[in-house]
Amino acid sequence: MPKTDILLITPPFIQLNTAYPATACLKAYLQNKGFKAAQLDLSILCILELLSSKGLQSIFETAETNKCTANAKKIFSQKDEYIRHIEAVIAFLQGKDSSFAYSVNNGILPKAGRFNIQQDLEWHFGTDSVNDKARFLATLFIEDIGDFITECVDHRFGFSRYAEQIGLEAINYQTIVDELKADTLISTIMCKLLNNAIQEFQPKVIGFTIPFPGNLLMALKSAEFIRKNYPQIKIVIGGGFVSTELRELNEPKLFDLVDFVCLDDGELCLELVLEHIINANPELARTFTLENGNVVYNNNTKRKDIAHKDCGTPDFEGLPLQDYISVTETTNPMHNLWSNGRWNKMALAHGCYWHRCSFCDVSLDYIKRYSAADAGILCDRIEAIIKQTAHHGFHFVDEAASPVLLRKLAEEILHRKLSLSWWTNIRFESGFTAELCELLAKSGCIAVSGGLEVASDRLLDKMEKGVSIEQVSKVTASFQQAGIMIHAYLMYGFPTQTAQETIDSLEIVRQLFSLKLLQSAFWHRFAMTIHSPVGMHPEKYGVERIPYPENVFAQNGCFHIDKTGCDHEKFGAGLNKALYNYMHDNGLENNFKDWFDFKVPQTQIPPNYIFKIIRKKNRKN
Repeated sequence: MPKTDILLITPPFIQLNTAYPATACLKAYLQNKGFKAAQLDLSILCILELLSSKGLQSIFETAETNKCTANAKKIFSQKDEYIRHIEAVIAFLQGKDSSFAYSVNNGILPKAGRFNIQQDLEWHFGTDSVNDKARFLATLFIEDIGDFITECVDHRFGFSRYAEQIGLEAINYQTIVDELKADTLISTIMCKLLNNAIQEFQPKVIGFTIPFPGNLLMALKSAEFIRKNYPQIKIVIGGGFVSTELRELNEPKLFDLVDFVCLDDGELCLELVLEHIINANPELARTFTLENGNVVYNNNTKRKDIAHKDCGTPDFEGLPLQDYISVTETTNPMHNLWSNGRWNKMALAHGCYWHRCSFCDVSLDYIKRYSAADAGILCDRIEAIIKQTAHHGFHFVDEAASPVLLRKLAEEILHRKLSLSWWTNIRFESGFTAELCELLAKSGCIAVSGGLEVASDRLLDKMEKGVSIEQVSKVTASFQQAGIMIHAYLMYGFPTQTAQETIDSLEIVRQLFSLKLLQSAFWHRFAMTIHSPVGMHPEKYGVERIPYPENVFAQNGCFHIDKTGCDHEKFGAGLNKALYNYMHDNGLENNFKDWFDFKVPQTQIPPNYIFKIIRKKNRKN
């Protein structure tokens, strides 16, 4: 292959079942601008190398089992069986060998701690759902392997993250430098794969997307390898983590490993970086460089950011689309959408059309700048991606898809007679009427996720969510009647939240699950960020922000003091325990003492509160 201008890389580790879309979007845009671009999913390639017979052999040879737990020793004692079955399991999870499901269900796989589940699988999957049950059991098999790797080989490892805590606590850059000194089995495998790609593509520039804290260390480890072995290659980093955490970058040592640090959308930034390197164009956009030993922020271009309609169709060429691994981590079908199935990830719009939520990073470009493409362009992209990938499943990854845009999209999908399954994130706003939900379902919508956050009208108003409990109940009922599954993002610990509001919020969630208005949910602990309204104006929300020390490397999440709220931390385990049970149709009776190991207040929400809202809605209709 001729020399490539830029090789775009997703570093380990990220989800197993589908490609992260950043490199596909950037590749398409840069190629349209005349650059030779290639992409590499180093994350899935590294996982596949680990989860092979040769990889497992290395894992067991490397493992330190002297002080490991009984569970790890049990896995090690069955190492030959794990090596024997691993490639058949992976082929099954890749959808390449469905016949192996029968052997999995017959108990052929070795079992360790992950199989200690208190669930009736026949009840959940039935007697005819051979593949679904086998996928769940095969997932337990590889999760046991993951537990063994974490305990006995590399404590940083996770299937969808690596050294995440290092990224989350990257206050001092020296901590990262110290971590980079270690050469592990996983980093050795990664660098071998990276070297193969560099030999193949011979890039002038390598760009790493770092979307999450769990990608930071491996991206920098890769950069370290490139610096040592290919010093002529220029290195760029960007992505979600960089754009939120490194906006105040002042650490010169980072530039021992990288040449450019780009913020926000990568299209214009990378285009100008390439022109800067190849054509000596002095213009740069939102890019840090090192000049005379000092970190310099460059934003000297007059060009505007690229509108969403002009970004082009994501280009998945070069990604191993048939090799991603679909896992079933739970028996809850809605919760599994994130990890099961090969979804084409695509954005309908840039930013959030609401951009007011007080806990959200609304001051940053990826939220505040809203730019939507029209339904015709979006359907052109959908059709092009189906031709590329042969997959008809789409996850529209918007911050929140507006009902206006979704209506136009659904109408265009139906007009073109396209057949697809899709899901996306929304706000539970009144625009999602019963009629619209039916239209969305006809166009292929199977699920939506949205923020219920703290199910308290006082706090929803303080958050500026623009929704109420009554409105959420009505909207979820409309989706339910259309046969569309619903996932709710929940939050606890918002400033000034009381113990009573926490328990009342749990009761609202219980009732929503009981009435099948929710199928899945996830509880997040509130985290203050410096780019959110709460972080920028903490006094308005009744809290005190604790300032960062000087010379901090990464700055986003920050500590705060809530003098009027309750001890939020102690509620976390109970809330998650309750939610896990609700998602599996357990414990839906009104009895909170089973979830908490301390006394909690009685809920003040009437037991049929949500039911009355829905009955009133149905009468009006």
